[in-house]
Amino acid sequence: MLKTEPRTALLVLLVVFYLAAGVLHFTAADAFMSIMPAFVPFPRAIVLATGVWEIMGAIALIFARTRRAAGVAMAVYAVVVFPANIQHAYDMIAVRGLGESWLYHGPRLFLQPLIVWWALYASGATRWPFGAQRRRKIDSP
Repeated sequence: MLKTEPRTALLVLLVVFYLAAGVLHFTAADAFMSIMPAFVPFPRAIVLATGVWEIMGAIALIFARTRRAAGVAMAVYAVVVFPANIQHAYDMIAVRGLGESWLYHGPRLFLQPLIVWWALYASGATRWPFGAQRRRKIDSP
């Protein structure tokens, strides 16, 4: 049986998650348009640009040289798109298979910080809470 380190498994899942989401921004752009807050200018261009961002981020996560920077970028991205998630929940936009349900919207909003952490942890940008934290010893006079 093949043993996989949890961080590696999370990284693979993150890459697949962002690749799929990025492709969906192009194949289901109208669904993403429906959750764009009114204050966002050029909503279709933003939907397509965020799709490109997700695909590029997923690809950058694959390579060790760009992985940490990509993890930080994808964590920031998850924070930046949070207003669209709030708009989606506020407007109770139906999700295929769930309808107008908090079974989707509630966990999605609640788990957004986990997605931020996931990008940081899977990319190696943080070891928290599983790695040993280095603390500086402060010498007293």
